Parts: sequence; structure tokens; C-alpha cells
Amino acid sequence: MKLFVGNLDEKIEDVHLYEAFAEFGKVLKAKVIQDRITRKSAGFGFVEMADEQEAIVVMKKVNGGIWEGKKIIVKKAFDK
Repeated sequence: MKLFVGNLDEKIEDVHLYEAFAEFGKVLKAKVIQDRITRKSAGFGFVEMADEQEAIVVMKKVNGGIWEGKKIIVKKAFDK
């Protein structure tokens, strides 16, 4: 299951996202999206979890939590 993670601090990188979510289960991929021009964090990213139930637990536990001083958003990602 793919998750959207929003309101990330600009210091958060792919590896930080991966490690934070790996505490809850197997992470297949974690990516912080960067601005095309500045190459700085766009403030959101995506985490793909191997198990849907683990992803649901992550959403319930992490959504609305504080990370690096910011209240993060975690919800199911939808394809364009």
C-alpha cells in the first residue's frame, strides 16, 4: 500500500522517511519529493509498505503526529 506523507520538514530525506516507517513494518520504497528547480524538499513524500495492514496501523499511529516540529499528514496515496 502506498502512503502519502505531507507537511514534512525540509531536513527530512528519503532515508529518514524509510527508517521512520520501517519501525512499523516492511518498507518497499520511501521517497521525499523535491522541487524541480531548487532541488529542495517539496514538503511531502511517499512510502510504499509491503503489507496493507501494517500501512493502516502506520496511518492511525503517525497521522497528526509531530516530526521535526511539524504536524505530519499520513494517508492512503491515490494514483493520478
